[in-house]
Amino acid sequence: MSADIEHVKCLIIGSGPAGYTAAIYASRADLKPVMYTGLLAGGQLTQTTDVENYPGYPHGIMGPEMMENFRQQAERLGTDIRFGYVSSVDFSSLPHKVVVDERKTITADTVIISTGASAKWLGLDSEQKYSGFGVSACATCDGFFFKGEEVAIVGAGDTAAEEATYLAKLCKKVTMIVRRNEFRASKAMMHRVLNTPNIEILYNTETKEIMGDGQSVTGVTVINNVTNEETTIPVAGFFVAIGHHPNTEIFKGWIHMDETGYIKTTPGSTTTNIEGVFCCGDAQDHIYRQAVTAAGSGCMAAIDAERYLAAKEHVVTA
Repeated sequence: MSADIEHVKCLIIGSGPAGYTAAIYASRADLKPVMYTGLLAGGQLTQTTDVENYPGYPHGIMGPEMMENFRQQAERLGTDIRFGYVSSVDFSSLPHKVVVDERKTITADTVIISTGASAKWLGLDSEQKYSGFGVSACATCDGFFFKGEEVAIVGAGDTAAEEATYLAKLCKKVTMIVRRNEFRASKAMMHRVLNTPNIEILYNTETKEIMGDGQSVTGVTVINNVTNEETTIPVAGFFVAIGHHPNTEIFKGWIHMDETGYIKTTPGSTTTNIEGVFCCGDAQDHIYRQAVTAAGSGCMAAIDAERYLAAKEHVVTA
């Protein structure tokens, strides 16, 4: 073990709405939290443009600016925010041991995991070029910007089906790009898609390229993987709904997770199977994945951590 060891009362792993909100509440509870931001300080919202669905911003706000506001508030209240990533953990005994940047060891009475999740992408250069300028991985977040427009969505599971029907309420037409000759979605979700008149489904189809004018998306070129026929569809928005993966790899073997890696928390709380370890935000939420729900669970995690420590101190002093 490195000689560089530091002990903290509350360690927050990851930033974003969940981590920063946990930091705000933990600071006010005098837990003197230390936060390691991870390599993407501020999380997924720093890679988005307009955020119009977070309460308190009547005119909307840019994602990076919003996360900077969160960071400043947490810092003003006393959070020690550090840029760095957690490379390994040891939750075998108390206090918990966490290694940062593969060199510094932190021991912590409580750990709040808020490492988030990352959208899965197709891997096209044009996808990244137009990310935030017509390309999105969240219909609930960005569908509003394409009201009355024609859009495309790629994916075949429940999330894709749900997002397609959501977009169909806002958009003139939704083209659904499905790689195989069938959906992976549940029967109920398939039925909903098939009964929505302004959704067109292209089976056996893959995305070849997202087209744009240098400023925003103008269309998508697709290829039929049976006939090899290429078609360019004019669209203003392109949505990727092929899933997310939680950023939880370093906790495998310690924390209970579902089959896709989302951390399991006790219903109605943020507690995990490890004493003194709490989880909030998208690392444990594969259903809602919104900034406001992440922030709410960050508040819960800090309160859970504070109550856990208070109960332990009461036992020790009793």
